[in-house]
Amino acid sequence: MTERDDDQLMRAARRLSTDISPEHDLWPGIAASIAKPATRQWTPTLAQAAAVVLLIGASSAVTYVTMKDKRPMSVIASPELVFEQASFGGRYYLGSGYQDARNGLIADLNIELGRLSAGTRATIETNLQVIRVAIFELNKALEEEPDNAHRQAQLLRSYREELMLLRRVSRLSRNVMMRNDI
Repeated sequence: MTERDDDQLMRAARRLSTDISPEHDLWPGIAASIAKPATRQWTPTLAQAAAVVLLIGASSAVTYVTMKDKRPMSVIASPELVFEQASFGGRYYLGSGYQDARNGLIADLNIELGRLSAGTRATIETNLQVIRVAIFELNKALEEEPDNAHRQAQLLRSYREELMLLRRVSRLSRNVMMRNDI
């Protein structure tokens, strides 16, 4: 806007009445509008009931359409799943995949332990010794009682714990060596 437009606007504003007084006795109208409840077209309960009916109807329609075809369902087995017998009581072996993974992690462990401090190395070796003693004792117990499912589960958990510890150690020193935010 220009200065001339501003002057015209100011002159028009000065001509407006500055003395506007409210109407008398406004309170009865205000009180009546406060006391009168607002009317709603849909109450929340009615809307929820309509949603439930709609949901039940839709799910029933979907069920009918899917079940209308009476052909039997066929189950397809996935050929890439291979199950191997686990080692319990020294009668079996855990499989070449486990042995390869374990041997690779133990080779990494020997390298990674050299990079760690003496205290950390001692803690890791102590933890590995505890796990290996547990594995030995569980295998010994399973030789006497090979069908004990609880002992079998404990043995598998111990093997899993050993692998997890070996993985953590191999990642531990790599992560320390790769940190560049220090």
